[in-house]
Amino acid sequence: MTKHMMRAKRKYFGTDGVRGKVGEAPITPEFALSLGYAAGRILAAQANLPGERPAVLIGKDTRVSGYLLEAALESGFAAAGVDVSLVGPLPTPGVAYLTRALRLQAGVVISASHNPYDDNGIKFFSSSGMKLPDEVELAIEAELEKPMGCVASADLGRAHRIDDARGRYIEFCKSAFPSDLNLRGLKLVVDCAHGAAYHVAPDVFHELGAEVIPIGCAPDGLNINAGFGATAPQALREAVREHHAHLGVALDGDGDRLLMTGPGGEIYDGDQLLYVIAQNRLSHGQPVAGVAGTLMSNLALERALARLGVPFERARVGDRYVVEKLLEKGWLLGGENSGHLLCLDKHSTGDGIIAALQVLAALRQQDAEPETLLGALKLYPQTLINVPLLKGASWRENLALAAAHAKAEAALQGEGRVLLRASGTEAKLRVMVEGRDAGNVRQQAEWLAGEARRILQDAAKISDSPSGLSV
Repeated sequence: MTKHMMRAKRKYFGTDGVRGKVGEAPITPEFALSLGYAAGRILAAQANLPGERPAVLIGKDTRVSGYLLEAALESGFAAAGVDVSLVGPLPTPGVAYLTRALRLQAGVVISASHNPYDDNGIKFFSSSGMKLPDEVELAIEAELEKPMGCVASADLGRAHRIDDARGRYIEFCKSAFPSDLNLRGLKLVVDCAHGAAYHVAPDVFHELGAEVIPIGCAPDGLNINAGFGATAPQALREAVREHHAHLGVALDGDGDRLLMTGPGGEIYDGDQLLYVIAQNRLSHGQPVAGVAGTLMSNLALERALARLGVPFERARVGDRYVVEKLLEKGWLLGGENSGHLLCLDKHSTGDGIIAALQVLAALRQQDAEPETLLGALKLYPQTLINVPLLKGASWRENLALAAAHAKAEAALQGEGRVLLRASGTEAKLRVMVEGRDAGNVRQQAEWLAGEARRILQDAAKISDSPSGLSV
């Protein structure tokens, strides 16, 4: 069975674990209890630890619902005979790191990343600090269909709290920065989105010598991502200007996404930051075998890397798929324009703090002004329009839509690209056009979106007709 077929078959797990609104299936205490038990059963069967109980680590972001789900997961694991280490609020990449460092069987993160506080999710890392393989997620889902049980009292899992988790992760992040460099003389605004990095990220940059102005670092369980963080950069831009800072660093609620701003309020996205990291390695004689992006990565990144002689390949949208592409190719660098950046020689998963440190190292090593280095990659204008996907309207095999796609792409005259893809979270078709000419990009996007809307409506009418003909 191919990976695509496995993912299509999953009932609960998406590209980034299980996610939804708290109190609605599947994000309920009952499901979390069953999920902990099912995952514990599968991990226990695979652990091969004669005479020992397998062990997992549970971390979370700052959502108030984290307490609820943490307690339910802990009980489920204990019932399956699995020990649990609790670390409280910690960035997702911190959980991945500690899972690997402590030689545990798995890590669990309770987080909905950049979503509002009343959403939450549960995602797993393997003992290697990477997302669970598809076959393990499928095995957990199969176990969820069975009645829940409980091991004998003598075999129940135990729970304990790791008190120095935060300090360990801070030191790990600092180790990703060159030991012969420091950040003295640099004034940084660090926005933690009132999320899991609130008590980690400011200390990392401060201990490396920067003057840090923290914002978004006062979580109350309800304010995660609310007006702060990588998905709401206006607060960061204003703080950078107010404090006359050199740079702003914004993370999302679970600390695996990065956005940066310059002294004039310029916003630098994942494509631009990834280019800085790759270019800096090349300038210091470090080979860059290739870079992986996604279907949404800006065409300017691909072409700029080509001028540097660096191969570039696109994966499906989602950091999970970027990791798969990197492992397949044997490459180290990759990411998404949303700010999930991967340096596999520094960490096994995307890490906003570590990615920021790679960019800051480039500034120090090249003695460059932030706007000069971070703005080196000029992104092509991009227009994204959502079109409703009506029931029965198949878009992949639609010849009329394919012809419209080809016509819009031809109108860009080789200086852009067109992408159609279905949303992974809602019934919408994403129509994306990018190219050198902003006016032409907008014109082609609006035309193609209109054509797609008409074509899909006609297809839905045909599907709904009893005779199979349009009515």
